[in-house]
Amino acid sequence: MKLGCFSVSLAVKDLQASKEFYEKLGFEKYHGDEDQGWLIMKNGSTNIGLFQGMFEGNILTFNPGWDQDAQNLEDFEDAREIHASLRENGVDAGDDIESESGPASFMITDPDGNTILIDQHV
Repeated sequence: MKLGCFSVSLAVKDLQASKEFYEKLGFEKYHGDEDQGWLIMKNGSTNIGLFQGMFEGNILTFNPGWDQDAQNLEDFEDAREIHASLRENGVDAGDDIESESGPASFMITDPDGNTILIDQHV
């Protein structure tokens, strides 16, 4: 199964303080809008998302169709295929994805309660 770009999406209390902390670890702002309360930061091929007031808890995020630099991949497994495969293997992946192509997303939860977001943008 090809899940695409991986990042950890962190629910932060203070976006600016978190940004400054991760900059000290060598991360640089890559994408995002501080006025909207979110940033994507990068250190080499490692991506983290900082999100203030958007969700509770941290989320493991996969972006089918993107590489680690958020560049579109020509060959990738569509989120709808991943969703169907997970359901066939007994994973509770929620309702069917309504669209037939393009952007799509769904969430699953691992046995320890960790949320995993499959979020396709292409």
